[in-house]
Amino acid sequence: MQNQWRLEKKVGLPVLVQLVTLAGLILGSWVNLQRQLDMVSQDVKRLLETQEKFCRRADDLQERTVAHEYRLRNLEQKQGGARQRR
Repeated sequence: MQNQWRLEKKVGLPVLVQLVTLAGLILGSWVNLQRQLDMVSQDVKRLLETQEKFCRRADDLQERTVAHEYRLRNLEQKQGGARQRR
């Protein structure tokens, strides 16, 4: 008694249709994934550009704040010195 596996090389039409359908689904999923990755990449690029603009504006605001603090301190010192002279 020999126990051997035999592989039949017959492929029926339903199996062939299933394989072609599966290949189409895989290809469609791949294309959709690539499109979504492109959209995410564009969104990340826009987000980084917006972040850079925000950081520049925040730095500008910080510089203005420091400049105004110095001006305010000078005005307060001048007013304090003028009051002491009276």
